[in-house]
Amino acid sequence: VQLQASGGGLVRPGGSLRLSCAASGVIFRDNAIGWYRQIPGKQRELVAVATSGGGTAVADSVKGRFTVSRDNAKNMVYLQMNSLKPEDTAVYYCNTAPASSSDGYWGQGTLVTVSS
Repeated sequence: VQLQASGGGLVRPGGSLRLSCAASGVIFRDNAIGWYRQIPGKQRELVAVATSGGGTAVADSVKGRFTVSRDNAKNMVYLQMNSLKPEDTAVYYCNTAPASSSDGYWGQGTLVTVSS
């Protein structure tokens, strides 16, 4: 596995979670890393990106609630999710941005469930 997301769980609406993405050194160093999510029955969507140069961006649907950050010393990318809504329920994955279909890039993802 080249990238692995973790940190999901069950949280109540309005709650917070922090997801972590561990990436191999070469992948982390040379690529922007994106957080993606897939809601059952829908296409996977990009929700946040952290570039190798330190830039970040989030999708309009999560702006003001989600923050992406990158720890270069640890080869980690984090997604801080605040004010969670039921519609944020999804499996969250990390991958390069643009995403790679190579083996081990998608990983198993981590399930986030927002429910009361």
